[in-house]
Amino acid sequence: MTLTTRPYQCPLTLFVFLTIFTTCIISSPTIHHDYCVIGAGPSGLQLGYYLQQKNRDYVIFERSNVSGSFYLKYPRHRKLISINKRNTGKTNKEFNMRHDWNSLLSHDDSLLMRHYSKELFPHADVLVKYLNDYKEKLGIKVQYNTEIRNIERKENQFTMDDGNGQKYTCSKLVVATGIATPNVPQNVDGMEHVIGYEDVSINPEDFEGQSVLILGRGNAAFETADAIYGNTNVVHMVGRSRVRLSWSTHYVGDLRAVNNGLLDTYQLKSLDGVLEAGLEEVKIVKQNGKLHLQFKEDEEDPVFSLDNFALRDPYDKVIRCLGFTFDKSIFNNKTVITPGRGRAKKYPKINYNYESVDNPGMFFAGTATHSLDFRKSAGGFIHGFRYTARALHNLLEWRYHQVPWPFITAPVTQMESTILKRLNEASGTYQMFGILGDVIILKDNGVEFVYLEDYPINLIDELPQRSGHNATRVIAIVMEYGKDFSGPGNDVFRINRATGEPAEAHHSNFLHPVLYYYDKLPTEQDMKNKSIKDLLPHPRLLHHIVEDFLTSWDGWTSHLLPLRRFLEEVLDQDLRSYFAETCMKLALTHTNVPLSCQMDFMEGQGLVPAYSLAQLAKDSKLLI
Repeated sequence: MTLTTRPYQCPLTLFVFLTIFTTCIISSPTIHHDYCVIGAGPSGLQLGYYLQQKNRDYVIFERSNVSGSFYLKYPRHRKLISINKRNTGKTNKEFNMRHDWNSLLSHDDSLLMRHYSKELFPHADVLVKYLNDYKEKLGIKVQYNTEIRNIERKENQFTMDDGNGQKYTCSKLVVATGIATPNVPQNVDGMEHVIGYEDVSINPEDFEGQSVLILGRGNAAFETADAIYGNTNVVHMVGRSRVRLSWSTHYVGDLRAVNNGLLDTYQLKSLDGVLEAGLEEVKIVKQNGKLHLQFKEDEEDPVFSLDNFALRDPYDKVIRCLGFTFDKSIFNNKTVITPGRGRAKKYPKINYNYESVDNPGMFFAGTATHSLDFRKSAGGFIHGFRYTARALHNLLEWRYHQVPWPFITAPVTQMESTILKRLNEASGTYQMFGILGDVIILKDNGVEFVYLEDYPINLIDELPQRSGHNATRVIAIVMEYGKDFSGPGNDVFRINRATGEPAEAHHSNFLHPVLYYYDKLPTEQDMKNKSIKDLLPHPRLLHHIVEDFLTSWDGWTSHLLPLRRFLEEVLDQDLRSYFAETCMKLALTHTNVPLSCQMDFMEGQGLVPAYSLAQLAKDSKLLI
């Protein structure tokens, strides 16, 4: 900028002149992007990968100077609880992703956690390195050191700034900030005496010879207990509900075996213990340098005044491990973010297409979408939300760019083999069981189908609007546990826990495929009226494939034959395969012939599928 001096001609004070001059130099024009993604953690990077592949106009804002900054601090004791199973005995990449809980999806096979760590539960620093390599190798656009704030929706776009005078606008906003704000209850007296999980020492020597009380029952609480109970006098743990063991609930967010050592010392009466109490019932009092847990007066329940009350002895330290909640501070105070209901209140409330219920055009990715499958599936963890982030991208592609959901079209004679391949390989439907499913659209010509993978099953009533594919008759394929098998305290090791009989497939308890056939799409009202225990509305036909110990659904009599019979009933067609000689004999002696014969003939002649082989034979005078 060139400045010239001229005689003083207007009554501006020097202060006003400098203010205007400074404003002109410092202020920058508003920067616009089609997509703004907030947060360069795993979900932000995963979505960024797909936006990059489609060459969309996007930017990922990250307040830190590295990707995955959450993992620089958490978990506090640095051991991840996501499995890094490097060996499965198979080379199929899709199958192996079922057992790789840390890697993101990409076309680059070098970007797998197995190349970064041999540990079954890797160190958190390794994940940080992996995420930053993912960003660099794939050229994902991340703008670091940018702390976005004041997000507001105005005139069908979103405005925001970075606190340094730079303003941004975007047409579509995706919030991928995770759940990273420590949950500090406001109704517990004495919380000022408590150490938060975010600040607790990771040096066990700092707890040498001390008595410690931990508030909370999740993996963070047990992780902390495991780290210090070799140094302490006692470790007591208190929480509202009973311990939820992941092997009983089949929910990866519940207490994992890698963290549950305190249960041993509790049940073997080695001084440590676990108790149930609501925190709103207690207060923490400091007396003579010690911390006492006291219950608020309750005249109806005098048990807490008994002289054998379990928590009567004082503690040297009390540690809060009550999880995290969603951080709404990035939004303008005019922007409404409704919390989820019930147990999912720590997450923002969203629709099944991952869109805010309050702000059209605002979407969520990653852990923040876990309200849709909280305590059900894996959507709050990398091995789950890498697939929901991909699903979100596919939804956005159709909604804003008219790109249909990825699909294949094939003749119905290939339907059985296509389904079996997916059942035995697919990782998205395997990890996001009950949430993502495959959808087969049966074409009106009766001989072709369209196959969509990893579709949000709760949007099946809106399939044409959300995917770009018209549909009437569909088969939905999902993975499910038995309805009454999982749950805290359930005996999942009972002697009759599994079945191997195909005729008893509907009694399968462990994860197994279920096929729903609808001769017309369920309606919105059907979805609302379904039972809370039912995954989908009552179908025209339902088929369970019996559970398998090896999760390999390839047994001829147990899996393949029952599946084929189900498909034959759906299609009203014989799906068996025949040799050419048999096909010709059938064509010469029958009015109708099996579909495989028709397809083979038509493929060879380049004919349309609507013509029967018998009619072709008649017209060709082959019957003479």
